[in-house]
Amino acid sequence: MWGAALWKMIACARRPERFVLSVEKLFDVLIVGAGCAGAAAARVLAEKGRQVLVLERRSHVAGNAYDCLNGDGVLIHQYGPHIFHTNLRPVYDWLSRFTRWRDYQHRVVASIPDGHGGRMQYPVPFNLTSLETAFGLEEGRRLGEKLLSAYGPERKVTILELRRNPDPEIASLADYVYEHVFVHYTMKQWGQTPEEIDPATTARVPVFLSRDDRYFQDACQGMPLEGYTPMFRAILDHPNITVRLGVDALDRLDVSGDALLVDGVPFSGPVIYTGQVDELFGFRYGRLPYRTLDFDFETLPMDSFQTHGTVNYTVDGDFTRITEFKHLTGQTLPGVTTIMREYSRSYTGAEGEIPYYAIINPENNALYARYRALAERFPNLYLLGRLAEYRYYNMDAILARALDTAEAI
Repeated sequence: MWGAALWKMIACARRPERFVLSVEKLFDVLIVGAGCAGAAAARVLAEKGRQVLVLERRSHVAGNAYDCLNGDGVLIHQYGPHIFHTNLRPVYDWLSRFTRWRDYQHRVVASIPDGHGGRMQYPVPFNLTSLETAFGLEEGRRLGEKLLSAYGPERKVTILELRRNPDPEIASLADYVYEHVFVHYTMKQWGQTPEEIDPATTARVPVFLSRDDRYFQDACQGMPLEGYTPMFRAILDHPNITVRLGVDALDRLDVSGDALLVDGVPFSGPVIYTGQVDELFGFRYGRLPYRTLDFDFETLPMDSFQTHGTVNYTVDGDFTRITEFKHLTGQTLPGVTTIMREYSRSYTGAEGEIPYYAIINPENNALYARYRALAERFPNLYLLGRLAEYRYYNMDAILARALDTAEAI
């Protein structure tokens, strides 16, 4: 349906990618959003014989996983780094229909001042190797043995759990990790103290009682060989799928009354909505709170800027991390590299801002429940994804949910 030339990788710094059909095809499924959730659901339904219309507000597919060549020829992730990892083999196998993979094992280090005018780096999550870097080989090994005795090998123990341990040395160690790895980084990321954050979020920052310095231990890890955007183009490349880019679905979708309307006419087919649920209902009860991100891209005349794809600044600096994309993508491009500094702040809803992370707490959950109740008035409306469900999903988890939802439909 879409020729290879039309899907050629476009330098995002030059002109937006656009694809609009001149004649609207008849459709019996409407999907709002061409990111992970929307694209996967569209493909499953198309293969079941449904005629699917996908409306995407942005000028490109792939959602926040969108990647493209910048003006210097470096393949970047426009909305922050995305690394695919999963223990869900069916999800990995399904995606493998649309891409080959580059073997990539993500490793992250924390960069902190060493107290002598320099910096030291150790793996995060904080692990047995990190202990030896921070405290010296002998003392680090001794403390590591104590942790292994208390919790067992290959366990991920949250920092807050360690702080509650009655052993004074373990508590002291936990205080060190808390101060140098967790608390400042978390406050920058969430604008809150750790005690104010939902435990499920806190649990994502563990101490790993292992020498495995990979950030993820999932069985399947890697990067789409040609990039995320070509993978999503392939997913959406089906004769039963029509994609309109640069189209705001809320101009065509009306849920203000008792019937769900599309283009002013009652629509009884499935509608899968992956955008902000509060926006869908005109912010009737107020905005759901989010954290947003600002990205500062910089291209440098060197082969490489840092040792790892991601370096976290856990103590100092007003940014949370620096990503160097060539480590992630494996791109060979001598003499030039692009890095990205990442800043976290409160989402205000201003034009151009993107909501990235839901702020999970009882008050916000209650507000979301009010919006979900509005959606449940329409039996053919499905809320799917981070924004529509107001929760955090890893990429594999939302793909699994999208595949299951589409199969159920």
